[in-house]
Amino acid sequence: MTTDVRIKPAGDSALVVEFEERIDQTVSARVLELDRAVLAGKLPGVLETLPTYRTLLVRFDPLASDAAAIAAALEALAATARGDARPGRLWHVPVAYGGVHGEDLAEMARVKGLTTAEVIALHRGAVYHVYMLGFVPGYAYLGGLDPRLHLSRRENPRLKVPAGTIGIGGQQAGIQSIEAPSGWHLLGRTPARLFDMRRADPFLLKPGERVSFEPITPAEFDRLDGLAERGETVAEAQS
Repeated sequence: MTTDVRIKPAGDSALVVEFEERIDQTVSARVLELDRAVLAGKLPGVLETLPTYRTLLVRFDPLASDAAAIAAALEALAATARGDARPGRLWHVPVAYGGVHGEDLAEMARVKGLTTAEVIALHRGAVYHVYMLGFVPGYAYLGGLDPRLHLSRRENPRLKVPAGTIGIGGQQAGIQSIEAPSGWHLLGRTPARLFDMRRADPFLLKPGERVSFEPITPAEFDRLDGLAERGETVAEAQS
């Protein structure tokens, strides 16, 4: 086994492949490369894979295969995962910043000694890497947030944050996919539906893809939100 890869059991029907103990795009690319290889290899008994920042969870049917056989196959595949794949699609995601769409924008600007315009400029000036989906279906964890916007999570989480909310938690940026609790700082909201069961693939974003935020007015948010409610994507993707 390679020195920077570890394979550990997760109960009696799953294995976790761990890569290096750091979070960056190269490690993420290795995780995603292994994920693709496992799916392409159609390993006997494998039911599901779940990529995270630095690990890949592989669920299997213990009646169809066994942990030792799958671990050996994963070890061989992981040894070839170098993380040199091309970046995924770039999504241009519309965002209405501040006001009712981002109620923490003004407070965050105050804490950081910036104007709200400067916070928006820093936030939308980055191209974000989608590291993983989690917490709730389709929630996108994004890397690439400008260090000047890093801010610890709120002491008192909100019990309800609407779908589409754009938030900051520590050094992470994220997009809320469905209404759920959150302790992140809320900067804006997108009308794009990250999770929509009406689509053939309910998940808009995939790990390894990229996100660029495009500011829109509240009126434009309402217009696009109406289109999204009827099933249109309203976010644009380019290869």
